[in-house]
Amino acid sequence: MRVHRELGCGFLETVYENALSVELQRRGIYFKRQVPLLVRYNNVPVGHYIADIIVNDELLLELKALASITGACKSQLLNYLKASRIHAGLILNFGAKSPEFKRMARTPKIHEQK
Repeated sequence: MRVHRELGCGFLETVYENALSVELQRRGIYFKRQVPLLVRYNNVPVGHYIADIIVNDELLLELKALASITGACKSQLLNYLKASRIHAGLILNFGAKSPEFKRMARTPKIHEQK
């Protein structure tokens, strides 16, 4: 909320990522930026994604600067959650006049182990 209040809408996604990183660091919250995620099929690497921010190794943040959150944004976050094995994520959209967010969680497979 603070980042959106300070910057408003209209900047590129990277500007919001930089600002959110400053805010998280200022608050002493552990996070990683631009985290590579490996996609596997039958234990064979078949692709990769880059997560914008992962907080405390347990919350994936996907940042957007769009007019609104779309179905494609939601699908992207779910794919990132599967690839990362992180359970919960947030889409944070800074592109709208009012800040927009969507919380999502992946359903773990029964045989999946951490």
